[in-house]
Amino acid sequence: MGNELGDLFYSQRMKMVEEQILKRGVFSSKVAKAFLNVARHRFVPADLNKMAYDDSPLPIGLDQTISQPYIVAFMTEVLKIKKNHRVLEIGTGSGYQTAILNQLSNFIYSVEIREEFSRKAQAIFAEMAIKGVHFKVGDGSFGWKEESPFDRIIVTAAPKKIPDALLAQLAPSGKMIIPLGGNFQNLFLIEKNSKGEVTQKLLLPVVFVPMLQGQIQKR
Repeated sequence: MGNELGDLFYSQRMKMVEEQILKRGVFSSKVAKAFLNVARHRFVPADLNKMAYDDSPLPIGLDQTISQPYIVAFMTEVLKIKKNHRVLEIGTGSGYQTAILNQLSNFIYSVEIREEFSRKAQAIFAEMAIKGVHFKVGDGSFGWKEESPFDRIIVTAAPKKIPDALLAQLAPSGKMIIPLGGNFQNLFLIEKNSKGEVTQKLLLPVVFVPMLQGQIQKR
């Protein structure tokens, strides 16, 4: 994933973690280490490399973005992921959040409706020798039934309501983090207890791209 000697961006990652993540209240040492290990500049267009560690989202093409580092860290920490957790990600996008999740769990399943994004992410993972991630091109609102149930689900695009399939695929004692809404969105933590009862907690206002549903996007 890069190291202090071989990675020219390492000092920028350290500054990002210290100023954008730790100082804002994300205290998990495991999450901080994941952000140090994963080279964010590998997941943005080459002409934006110099801005890869800025405190902002960045465009990755097709009207999509790579999320602000703090939001990625916050969502990741809230899930409290363990190595044995089966984690479903809805919206592979650039693959950056996927790579962060891969630092925390051995079982990552990522669904992306845009075939081009999934292919690019898989190519980056191959170049970086990242293993342990399963990719699928499909409508994320249907989840990944064949691999369910999941201990953790993270959704990186905003539907207007929680897809029924994702609730069904969340394991007992599981957690899901998801942005909900249209022009105005909020981030919610969804929890299912051991009896299968579901509760939701409002976390903070956010801005995510809308969740695309329906036919797979071929480009």
